[in-house]
Amino acid sequence: MRILLTGFEPFGGSSFNPSSSLVAAFAAEGLLGSELSTAILPVIGGQSATSARAELARAIERAQPDTVVCFGESARATHITFERLAVNLRDERIADNAGGQCCDEPVIVGAPVAYFSTLPMRAMRDACEEEGVPAILSMSAGTFTCNEILFFLLHGSGGGEFASVRRAGFVHLPQLPEQAALRGGPSMSLAHLMLGVRSSLRELIAPLG
Repeated sequence: MRILLTGFEPFGGSSFNPSSSLVAAFAAEGLLGSELSTAILPVIGGQSATSARAELARAIERAQPDTVVCFGESARATHITFERLAVNLRDERIADNAGGQCCDEPVIVGAPVAYFSTLPMRAMRDACEEEGVPAILSMSAGTFTCNEILFFLLHGSGGGEFASVRRAGFVHLPQLPEQAALRGGPSMSLAHLMLGVRSSLRELIAPLG
């Protein structure tokens, strides 16, 4: 099966993003039982050629994946966080990396209010916990770029713009210890993140094998 993993570039004044570090590590080691592709998305909202949406669309066009798993950072997270749904709302607490900041705007005009993830989130969470890595289910991916990209992805999957994509979802990661050392808050090492995420991704390979 073909899996695309995406992360985000650093944002919010940090020099790190655990999602880009994790995706780079998977790009280097691969994922047994899959044809793995990866992409790092800009933290830029909207529909411009330099936006996260545009870069994701290009990555899907190149890889034609069956499954897409997007990763992002939550500086407040204490667990690997499996997001259940995306909402059709952009309401951003901080500016993106292009200086844009939306308030009460839809991700896609005329689209449904929300989409549920099409990944087996509970099974992925359980697999992560079985490795001793803290993991939780969360109701939604928020209203910043992480949510925007998940909504865009789910809107286009299942026979839409992204016809090859059968399953898609989003996972928030705690910040890295390097980040916490500078700004405080909870953190998780990259090795621990890799252990938990690797076990959760195995849940995606077996059913389609």
